Amino acid sequence: MAAQVFFPPTKQLFLSKSSGSLQLKEFARKNAANVLSVTNMLMGMASILSSLNGHQYAACWLVLIGYLLDLADGAVARRLNACSALGAKLDDFADFTTFGIATSLLLRTESLLDNLLCMCYVLSVFTRLCFFSSDCAFMEAPSHGNTNSSPSTLSLHVIVYSVGIPFMYRGLPCIYSSAILACVSLLSGGHMVVLRVTAMAMILFMISQTFYPHDRVLESQAWKKVVYAGGIIMVFCSSFPPACVYYLLWSMSYILFPASLWSCKV
Repeated sequence: MAAQVFFPPTKQLFLSKSSGSLQLKEFARKNAANVLSVTNMLMGMASILSSLNGHQYAACWLVLIGYLLDLADGAVARRLNACSALGAKLDDFADFTTFGIATSLLLRTESLLDNLLCMCYVLSVFTRLCFFSSDCAFMEAPSHGNTNSSPSTLSLHVIVYSVGIPFMYRGLPCIYSSAILACVSLLSGGHMVVLRVTAMAMILFMISQTFYPHDRVLESQAWKKVVYAGGIIMVFCSSFPPACVYYLLWSMSYILFPASLWSCKV
């Protein structure tokens, strides 16, 4: 009896460890995508600090790393069936930090007009994210984590998916405009005239009413996954300036050939 009091049975210990292991796995499953979103946000914060300290090269590459993380977090969440309201909020905060504030600081100089352009860029990203949340959220399937939908919304989900209407973005997704600006900054050596023209073009693309396909790169054709893997390799080649051309071509192809190349075909 004394032995049983001080030393729990082996079976009980095994069950306790097994339960703890299952809880840990469940926690990891639910938060894997959130970790990617938080990491994206940290990349944005690091890019902001780099820009403020005059390290433009590092700031640009941190934005491009955020680009890869943002493409991955949604895919991971759907793959693990771990979509949640918290994950959606984290993704929006990360996008605004990295592709809004951090990217706008690539345009920052002592000129008042350049600072106004920075503000306009941030506002366009904010507008773009608001349009995405309000205008397109209803088109996501209920299995993507929206469990509090009204009956009418759920019916609309069924209609949308039964007739095969693809999920579309309204306005250019801000990750592509940020990637293009970061690449232009790297290739031009931070030439402000080129950056100003590029930024104004990206603002117009983001606030336009043009529809763009949902780019589920990691959930589509194999060649898109190869493109993504190439982006990871380019990060390790970041000391070689032309490596960013890869991201520039990738992002420009989404603008020029959205339907023919990047429409989601899972």
